[in-house]
Amino acid sequence: MLREKVGLYLDLIRWNRPAGWLLLLWPTLGALWIAAGGFPGWHLLAVFTLGTILMRSAGCCLNDVADREFDRHVKRTAQRPVTRGAVSVREALWLGAVLALAAFGLVLTTNAVAVAWSFAALAISIAYPYAKRVVSMPQAVLGIAFSFGIPMAFAAVQSLVPLLAWVLLLGNLFWVLAYDTEYAMVDRDDDLKIGMKTSAITLGRADVPVVMLCYAGYLCIWAAALAERIPAVVLAVATAAAAIQALWHYTLIRNRDRDGCFKAFRLNHWLGFTMFAGVAAGYALR
Repeated sequence: MLREKVGLYLDLIRWNRPAGWLLLLWPTLGALWIAAGGFPGWHLLAVFTLGTILMRSAGCCLNDVADREFDRHVKRTAQRPVTRGAVSVREALWLGAVLALAAFGLVLTTNAVAVAWSFAALAISIAYPYAKRVVSMPQAVLGIAFSFGIPMAFAAVQSLVPLLAWVLLLGNLFWVLAYDTEYAMVDRDDDLKIGMKTSAITLGRADVPVVMLCYAGYLCIWAAALAERIPAVVLAVATAAAAIQALWHYTLIRNRDRDGCFKAFRLNHWLGFTMFAGVAAGYALR
C-alpha cells in the first residue's frame, strides 16, 4: 500500500516527466549567472535548482485539484491521480503545501529581499490554475509564474531586482507563450467542448504565426539584453542554435497535428538549455 501511494504521489507531481521543471530551471539559472556575472556559487545553484523542482511539483498538485472536473473530459488528463480519485483533494493539497514549505525553507537561506519576492511568486502560482476560467490568454499568467525565478535570482544575488531582470522576464514570457500555446493546441478540441479558455482557442488560425513571433520575441530580447555582457560570437552561436530549434518546432506544429504539437512542447527545454549554455559559456570565456 505504501509503495502504491508513493507511486501515485510521484505521478501527481509528474516525477517521470522532467521537461516541466526544466522549462522553469534554464531561464532561472541563466538569470543567476547574469546577476552574478558568472558562476553564482554552489549554495545558490542548489537553492534554485531544488526550489524550482519543489515549486513545480507543488504547482502540479494545486493545478490538478483546481482542474479535476475539467480534466476528466480531456483525453490527455483523464487518468491523473486526483481526477480519477486515486488521490484525494485533501492529500494533494497537503502534499503541495509540504513541497511549497520546503521550497520556502530554501529561500530563507538567501536574503530578506528574495524572501519578500517569494510571496509574490507564490501568489501568481496560486492564481494561474484559476485564470483559465476568466482570462482568454491564461498562458500569459503562466508566463509570469514560470518566469518569476528570474527576479528571484537577481534578488538572491544582488539584494535588489534591477530593470534588467524585468527585461529578461518579459523575454521569457514570450517563450512561455510559445511553448504553452503549443501545449494548448494539443487539447484544443477537448477544451472547446468544456468551455476552457486557452491561447490556442483565442488565437484560432493565427496560433502558429503567433507562436513563431513569440519565439522571435524571446530570442531577440534575451540577445539584446546579453549583447554587452558576453562575447558576441558565443551569443550569436547560442541564439542561432535556439532559432534553428524554433524553426524545427514550426515544422512540427504547422499542420496543428496533436502529436506534432505535443512533441514540440516537450522539446522546448532543449531550446531553453541552449540559451542557458550560451550564457554560462559566455561568462566563462569573458
